[in-house]
Amino acid sequence: MPSKTMKTTTAALTLAFGLLAFQPAFAGSAHAADNTSDSNQAFTFAAIGDIPYGAAEIAKFPSHIQDLNADKDLKFVAHVGDIKNGSSLCSDEYFSYIRAQFDTFTHPLVYTPGDNEWVDCHRTNNGAYNPLERLAKIREVFFNQPGKTLGATMPVKSQENLGLPEDVRFEKNRVAFSALNVQGSNNSLLPWTGLGKSTPTPEQLAEVQHRTDAVIAQIHQTFEDARRSNDRAVVLMQQADMFDPSLLADATANPETVSGFREVVQAIVEETNSFDAPVYLINGDSHIFTANQPLAAGSPWLDIYGAPAADNLKRITVDGANNAVDYVRFSVAGNNAKGGAVLSWEKIPFSQ
Repeated sequence: MPSKTMKTTTAALTLAFGLLAFQPAFAGSAHAADNTSDSNQAFTFAAIGDIPYGAAEIAKFPSHIQDLNADKDLKFVAHVGDIKNGSSLCSDEYFSYIRAQFDTFTHPLVYTPGDNEWVDCHRTNNGAYNPLERLAKIREVFFNQPGKTLGATMPVKSQENLGLPEDVRFEKNRVAFSALNVQGSNNSLLPWTGLGKSTPTPEQLAEVQHRTDAVIAQIHQTFEDARRSNDRAVVLMQQADMFDPSLLADATANPETVSGFREVVQAIVEETNSFDAPVYLINGDSHIFTANQPLAAGSPWLDIYGAPAADNLKRITVDGANNAVDYVRFSVAGNNAKGGAVLSWEKIPFSQ
């Protein structure tokens, strides 16, 4: 999204590629996830996003990973997308560098792509790539073992059969988790101006529809399984902030500016309102930590999306970009806890 672009210096690329020389592109993780006897136990997990952005954050990223590794009680870490800023090259070399860093996680890593690593790659300063080619490369580099997490191995159910191995779901202690490929830039509907396009191309529209249909199908499947298992909460994770305050004025004046999110929001509302437990949406994209109820009664987003209120939906936006100074640690209470007591969270500062 345009509000996320940042000036990229030659120093950023020099640093990133210099670091490449000291990292294997696909160092396989030797770690295995500890998933034993957790069915009735409290546990924690972490969420980060929009990181690393630019030279300074690239330099700190290994330290940030080590901070997360040192948090031994985490059952997994979620990265909700944007592994680079919006004005730097979407190169194979950079993707390989980030993959090598991801391989150093000692916890399972659930990664869902962000718009900066494929949607926005048509921009000249990104390399004027075809975004669909970059999406294919992202899947090749980061999802070469569908059904398994990055970092330590944790099995997940994926949409590999639909060509979306990044869409995954899993369950822990009667909490259902679902990672969804939902993008900024109006869910990838903005024209590829860097390639000389003033309107979305047919191939672009086809990708958006296919991906959105798959996301909606996974949302419904996640809730269906959650009801069957009598789960205590559902946690959805994605890059796009569909309730970004910076978009509110434009979206109020013209709801079509967020039209790419409408079907996703409506599916979430439908399922939330028929699910007798809390629903949480963890996203990145807007870079500033927020915890609220975006579709509570009276919210202006209700008219924008043409949706009824969903009071049980809570949204948590993680800090990102230059504000990526912490991770959010979520605590899931033991099996006896229900309602709002199931999930709580706190921000944990990085050491650097």
